[in-house]
Amino acid sequence: MSKSISKLVDELPTSNLTVSALRALDFIAPGEWQNVVGFVNTIKTVTGETDERLIQQIGERAVYLYNDRSGGYQRAMWLYQTVEHTDKALGAAALANKVGEKIPLLGFLNRMTPKADKAQTIDLCLKLVVELVAFCQINGIPGNSIGDFVKSLGEYSGESFIRMAALVCFDGLIPLGPDFINKALSRINQTSPQELEQNSTFQNIKTEIPGNNSSSKLNFIGESFNLVSGWMNGLITSKNLTPQKVANNLQSFVDIADDKLDYVAALLDISTNYYEHTGTQTLARRLIERAAAEI
Repeated sequence: MSKSISKLVDELPTSNLTVSALRALDFIAPGEWQNVVGFVNTIKTVTGETDERLIQQIGERAVYLYNDRSGGYQRAMWLYQTVEHTDKALGAAALANKVGEKIPLLGFLNRMTPKADKAQTIDLCLKLVVELVAFCQINGIPGNSIGDFVKSLGEYSGESFIRMAALVCFDGLIPLGPDFINKALSRINQTSPQELEQNSTFQNIKTEIPGNNSSSKLNFIGESFNLVSGWMNGLITSKNLTPQKVANNLQSFVDIADDKLDYVAALLDISTNYYEHTGTQTLARRLIERAAAEI
């Protein structure tokens, strides 16, 4: 990795389209996510520490742990970054100058095209697998520990919870509709290894997905999504989530036409990096917690 964890956290934005989109999900878990940025500020927030000398020691230890290649922290960061950066290049330039502004959606319809449902489904499933594999990397357990990951979801909070809520809302409900779980399960079961190989996101991260070949990796992706579907369905049911309800909460920063939710999904996909943003925060928190315990 070219940047240290301290620099990555220091560079997190305090306000942009990603932050606005994540704040729009506050209705799901009010106050659950705070956009904590800055490495020293994160140390103070996580530990409650005020002693500057101890804060420096914790920071130095956290940086050391991140740089230790025998751990999985850098690989987890790479996964969060890579899954976000794939497929963004074409659309990002058109929207870069609009970050932080109120965006009239219809003005961008000629600059972006929604993904086909199958491509959207594969990307949704791959994002979920990235979360699973990153969780295993951070916790130093085998990358195929699906059961441990599913159990951990019940304990997700803060930036980790809001990341999974955003996955459900922005990559599931908005582009694929209220029945996206069943749709995704059906479509991933109908996907061939050859089709998976054509997906650019898969090409970038396939070495990190458990399995000896594309067929076994596809099986792992399908199994992972299937086992997490119960948690996702529970979130949708408990919060009465619908595409329209999510869209209504996005209205504070983007104009949305009711029949253009697929374009909203395209907008969010190419102009936000919520996985990388919250993934950086999760990684920093875990490193700081471990560093503080070891000082």
